[in-house]
Amino acid sequence: MNQPNQRGGGSGYRQQQVQQPAPGTIKTKKYQFDTNVYTRIAMGEVWRKEWWYATIPFAVGLLPAIIWHSWWWLLLSVVLTVIYVLLRSAQITGITQMEQSKPLFERMNYEMDQRQLIMRQSEQRAMALPWDQIARVRREPDAYLLYLKTPEEAFAELSPWRQWLARTFDVPVFLHLPLRLFNNDNDRKLFDALLRRKNLLVDGAPAA
Repeated sequence: MNQPNQRGGGSGYRQQQVQQPAPGTIKTKKYQFDTNVYTRIAMGEVWRKEWWYATIPFAVGLLPAIIWHSWWWLLLSVVLTVIYVLLRSAQITGITQMEQSKPLFERMNYEMDQRQLIMRQSEQRAMALPWDQIARVRREPDAYLLYLKTPEEAFAELSPWRQWLARTFDVPVFLHLPLRLFNNDNDRKLFDALLRRKNLLVDGAPAA
């Protein structure tokens, strides 16, 4: 499976050799992460956090009205705000179209042990994610969201202002593991306990 490696708007993953599953590995059913589900979750998360950014182009458009009073400046403010919202939203939806991200949305099953999470399409095609590449995990009522880290090397070749831009307007990239993906309740509890031992579940996440 190809390894995603995005710069300045998502996450990258280091090439990892897939090791054989350890004894006690948790294995899930086959599942395909729907791009529409990703877009809905990512869009909601970004705009809950960044809604106030949209006030900046609105305020910039109104600045000339301090000197030259005209309703045209209000129209300019609205247009600038709409353009910003459309561009930021397009950045989020664009993640699902990037060649580097497509492996995340392919049909596969997951295997989890103490060392890694394996995303397996077949016996010959698999990608391993060590737990240190997972930044945090959020427990939703019906799923786990595993947020991937953006490696520092993704910013290494960028100038300082581009680094700031990439970090500020980063797009969350995550795996979506519905609870129905697990074969039984015991596997869900084992996975929940594994995440807590790795200190990946965010505060307040409900226990399985």
